[in-house]
Parts: sequence; C-alpha cells; structure tokens
Amino acid sequence: MTELRRCAWAGTDPRMIDYHDREWGVPVHDDGRLFEFLVLEGAQAGLSWQTILNKREAYREAFAGFDPARVARFDSRRVERLLANPGIVRNRLKIESAISNARALQAVQREAGSFERLVWGFVGHAPRINRRRSGREVPARSAESDALAAELKRRGFRFVGTTICYAFMQATGMVNDHLVSCYRYRQLVAA
Repeated sequence: MTELRRCAWAGTDPRMIDYHDREWGVPVHDDGRLFEFLVLEGAQAGLSWQTILNKREAYREAFAGFDPARVARFDSRRVERLLANPGIVRNRLKIESAISNARALQAVQREAGSFERLVWGFVGHAPRINRRRSGREVPARSAESDALAAELKRRGFRFVGTTICYAFMQATGMVNDHLVSCYRYRQLVAA
C-alpha cells in the first residue's frame, strides 16, 4: 500500500495528521465553527498549532462548545475560572478577546445576517485555490488577510492580526494552501 503524501507540517503525530486529513482547508460555512477557529487561531498566537490542537477538547468545554451567544455572556467570574483552567492557554488577553469576539460576532450577525457572509466575502465567497509546490511558498499573510484583519478590528474584534487571519482562512478552507503534491489538494479542488 502506498503512503499518502501530505503537507510536511502534518508530521507524524496522529492528531495533527487527522486534523490535516479531515479539517484543514475544508470550507466552513457555519458561524459556530468559524467562531471556534477564530478562538483557536487567536489562542495559538506565539504557540504551536499542535499545542492548541491538544487543548481543543478542553477549549470546547471551557468555551461552551464555541457557541458565540453563550460565550458573549461570560462575565468576570467566568474569566477568573478560565484563568485557572490548566486545559487551555491561560492568557487573560486571549481569554477576554474570545469573549469580546463573541460579542462582535453577534453584532455582525445582526447587521449582515451571518459572520460567514462577512468573512467569505474577502475571497469572493469561493475558496482561493493556490498552487504551492513547497512550504516555503506558503505566505504568512495576503492582501485578503490584511483586509479581513482590518475589517474585523474595525468591528471590535481582537487577536485578529493579518497572520492570524491568514491561518484562519487556511483552516476554514477560504484558502487552499495544501501543496500540490499533497493528496488533499486534489480532493479539495475536486469538491
């Protein structure tokens, strides 16, 4: 049996391989799932994705299944409990930004109907298909992630710099940055 060719960043860790094979680059159009990735990408700033992936279930529990309406109601007592939770990244700014981002996301929903409509608008409501041949070709940002970051910041979102936004775009399938040699590239282009 032939070994599947994957993007090198997936490595050999089973959780990373599963994430690469099942989630990364798959278009996400659900506001709750988009919020999950926004929280996780913000939490990842300065850390490895593997660290966040290993804490993902604890994040789901701590942040009410990533339900923006529930997270938006978190108060200062809840922040203190989260700061004591060893299962997540205990950084006050990241925790507070997840809560304020839930509130900002609700404001977008009231104005635009959905968060999905706003963020996917930055790629013309269809995945951007790139043709990267090596990991060195994958950028940390793009003109679209610059524009998305600026718009989210304008709307009161935090921990949404252009690098975080580009990673968010990759994770949620707004951008297909699987290498052309990766078996998932062809699958996602054909979908």
